Amino acid sequence: MTRSLTLDDYLVAGIILVAGLLAAFLLRILLRWLGGHATKTRWGGDDVIVDTLRALVPWGAFLGGAAASAAVLPLTKTVQHHVNQGLTVLLILVATITAARVIAGLVRTVTQSRAGVAGSVTIFVNITRVAVLAIGCLVILQTLGIPIAPLVTALGVGGLAVALALQDTLANLFAGIHILASKTVQPGDYIRLSSGEEGYVVDINWRQTTIKSLSNNLVIIPNGQLAGTNMTNFNQPEQDMTLLVQVGVGYDSDLEHVERVTNEVIAEVMKEVEGAVPDHEPAVRFHTFGDSRIGMTVILGVGEFSDQYRTKHEFIKRLHKRYRAEGINIPAPRRTVTLQPGASVEIPHQRETAVEVAP
Repeated sequence: MTRSLTLDDYLVAGIILVAGLLAAFLLRILLRWLGGHATKTRWGGDDVIVDTLRALVPWGAFLGGAAASAAVLPLTKTVQHHVNQGLTVLLILVATITAARVIAGLVRTVTQSRAGVAGSVTIFVNITRVAVLAIGCLVILQTLGIPIAPLVTALGVGGLAVALALQDTLANLFAGIHILASKTVQPGDYIRLSSGEEGYVVDINWRQTTIKSLSNNLVIIPNGQLAGTNMTNFNQPEQDMTLLVQVGVGYDSDLEHVERVTNEVIAEVMKEVEGAVPDHEPAVRFHTFGDSRIGMTVILGVGEFSDQYRTKHEFIKRLHKRYRAEGINIPAPRRTVTLQPGASVEIPHQRETAVEVAP
């Protein structure tokens, strides 16, 4: 140092440091007030930005006050350099963490605001956070005077070795990115795999996809397996879906009457049952002359996959009640066996007994 520290030096440095603390406190109060107004807007991105700035701006004010306080002290160039370097590294660290929180929060907000998305897409959030933190670490090393070119080269060679050792993990990672980028599957969709697993997609992370079955169990599927299997997505291209119910009536039924009554029941169910589509047009299609009945298909509309069970339940109950009231017969299957004279037939469960028809 060029001269000895005096009481005035400590006093001035203390005043500047306290001013930095006071500025940090006032800025935090201001950002809290802005955060209250941000919650009233429709867009969630401003909430993320204000919340993260509440951590960065007060730290910046405090570190600025500390740097100014150190500048007024009669320190040597070496000590001053190390102090400024330490404060700069701390500021870069705080800014890096804050930037990672802001960008990851914005990515989460954008993904959650998309139609049909029920959960956070953690694969994009995690990749964004890791990328920002890695860039911040490189900037800190460069600030400390550590050359990063050899480090980047070593990381490239080491990354190749790691990639060979983690082929399955990287395959799941890129499969998850492909699934989300192609929009074939999104959190909130109901899917069914050719292997039999089905349920609502809860989350897609860097390694696996988690689905929740209707029995309230979680099924974990690696992303590579999900990308390589046949799959039915019941939410794409639309969430509304049609439900087919098979019905049969007797040959003695008036089909015009049957169609009119069935359409009335469909309209009633579509308007009164939760989960049904109220504006669905009733549809009845006769298609088969069966062994004991005339078959027809009733087409119902439901809001999403799980609504089909409640809708089908109510429709069958109401249709059966209405058919009984209208005298429409739903015959049970039956078979008439004609035996020729002299033929014999075995009675079930009685192998040694035969019935012979007299001529």
